[in-house]
Amino acid sequence: MPFTTRKPTSILTGHVGPIHALTYSSGAGSYLLTGGTDRKIHLWNPSTSTKISSYSGHGYSVLSLACSHDNTVFASSGGDKLVFLWDVSTGTTVRRFEGHWGQINAVAFNADSSVLVSGSYDATVRFWDLKSQAKKPVQTLEDAKDAVSDVVLYGHEVLAASVDGRVRAYDLRMGRCFVDVVSPAPLTCVRVSRDGRAMLVSALDGTVRLLDRDNGGLLKAYKGHKNSELRVRCAFAQAEEFVVSGSEDGEVWVWDLLEGRLVDRLKAHAGKAVTCVEFSPVKKQMVTAGADGTAVVWGE
Repeated sequence: MPFTTRKPTSILTGHVGPIHALTYSSGAGSYLLTGGTDRKIHLWNPSTSTKISSYSGHGYSVLSLACSHDNTVFASSGGDKLVFLWDVSTGTTVRRFEGHWGQINAVAFNADSSVLVSGSYDATVRFWDLKSQAKKPVQTLEDAKDAVSDVVLYGHEVLAASVDGRVRAYDLRMGRCFVDVVSPAPLTCVRVSRDGRAMLVSALDGTVRLLDRDNGGLLKAYKGHKNSELRVRCAFAQAEEFVVSGSEDGEVWVWDLLEGRLVDRLKAHAGKAVTCVEFSPVKKQMVTAGADGTAVVWGE
């Protein structure tokens, strides 16, 4: 099947300066959240190019966004070392979590949104209990030797990518940590396949790697894009038949997942770095964003 999500269908404008964070809403992925250097968060309907709402509260750049399982609340984190929990409908902050001493690069909910996980420049991963009114994290993981750049939850596992070149998978039920040495270069992004058996990892050596989660073995490497300085994200695309990544040269790169060959190079961001890429959970739709401050919606 060819890669069909290659036509820009709309451009979402509203941010002043680069966009650093991008996420679809949970479930059908009908809505989109973006956050950026301007400290603003915007809620969009990407299919109609409509901005629905805006949220302000962060004192520095917004670096990560995550939606709860029922989309009633979402979390944001940023350069102000804070995690905000927002009520989507009222636009107010429900909770504010502090404790990290460095910028917070990633936030993620567990399956029932009872726990929020954050990963920071301070090299820690912290767990926040959303059912209690506790101000302090219920758990802090301090295994990383350098900044935590990304976190993702899969079942009862938390995966944390770090600047130290490793992905640490914490099995919360068993209380164990598995470490995969991925690259000598800093890692910028980690994604888990739907069956949990593989993970996609981006690094500052300009390589996206597909790894076997059972043994840490390299299944495939995807190269050609530019990624040596910025936190460029990658994603599985179109029923996991393809891998997509942003690039510092302003293009979106698309590879065949199994063969590793380049399928497409998409241009839309005026030659400026594309750092965010997300693929719709249900539709053949993709959104990219980055240094030019726009979010581009791609479709058939």
